[in-house]
Amino acid sequence: MTIDCDIHPSIPNLAALLPYLDEHWREIVKLRGMDEFNSISYPARSPLTARPDWRPEKGKPAATLEQIRGECLDPFGTDLAICNCLHGIQLLFSEDLAAAFARAVNTLVAKELLDKEPRLRASIVVPIQNVGLAVEEIERWAGDPRFVQVLLLASGDHPLGKRIYWPIYAAAARHRLTIGIHAGSSYHNPPTAAGWPTYYTEDYTAQAQAFQTQLSSLICEGVFNQYPDLIVVLLESGWTWLPAHLWRLTKYWRGLRMEIPWVDRSPFDIVRSNVRLSLQPTDGPPDSADLERVIEHLKSDALLLFSTDYPHWQFDGRDALPSGLPASLKRKIMVDNPRATYARLVEPVA
Repeated sequence: MTIDCDIHPSIPNLAALLPYLDEHWREIVKLRGMDEFNSISYPARSPLTARPDWRPEKGKPAATLEQIRGECLDPFGTDLAICNCLHGIQLLFSEDLAAAFARAVNTLVAKELLDKEPRLRASIVVPIQNVGLAVEEIERWAGDPRFVQVLLLASGDHPLGKRIYWPIYAAAARHRLTIGIHAGSSYHNPPTAAGWPTYYTEDYTAQAQAFQTQLSSLICEGVFNQYPDLIVVLLESGWTWLPAHLWRLTKYWRGLRMEIPWVDRSPFDIVRSNVRLSLQPTDGPPDSADLERVIEHLKSDALLLFSTDYPHWQFDGRDALPSGLPASLKRKIMVDNPRATYARLVEPVA
């Protein structure tokens, strides 16, 4: 059995969403002359956005169920895959328009993908611009067991540990949904702490810093103390940065505990119990022995979840797993860890 925790179906175009928008919002799209609407975190022509053999001559990568089956599900022998649809909804300043598009994206995913392919599951896309509307969207889809996660982006308007976001975590915990934090940005703020970079290479590399900030925020603000059963999955974050970041965070937690007394366990302990990371991109050393040492520094074999990151270009061929991993760890990454992470994966689907 193989469980792929991060694939990215594309919305073919804005017209594909129109049937799933209310009449009012279809009229708004027409009046505003809206032509296309994509996540700018993944520029269409960037090589990283789609592997060459997954990029069609016409249209978008991963835009049809046939593409997803033929390029991702079948070749990797995937039994279940979680769709994380990145569609630029977080870019909008209009809270109501963002909510309308989020609902349309979730409805399209349910009807065009989940209804037609039993191997697919999905994350709920939410309008993070308005926490109340985000909770409404969670409640709208929580009754469908095929939705297993709530999808957020690594870079936005505020660190995700802030209490303004806690109603989202309360709703997720209530419905046994994980919180997936994926690489990407609303681009309302610079993607680096030093300001706006010049090149996409800098932007994408800086995503690791954003994940470090979000992880620190979730721990220090006390999210896991308030919601002890909540699982957060860092998606397309890389993972070899984690030990060094936790060493530093733990050092200063020990020295500054009077500031955050509610954090009653070390960051290492919190991560082991409440945080998981997708496998791709594996941003580690090419030598398998060196990579095994990095894995040892994680101090847990339960943290990593198998992912292809389809159709993003993180590896060639079918080499989604780094070489040199012991068979027991491969089984954990591909099956046991995802099943333990996503409570709703094991629930029956009518």
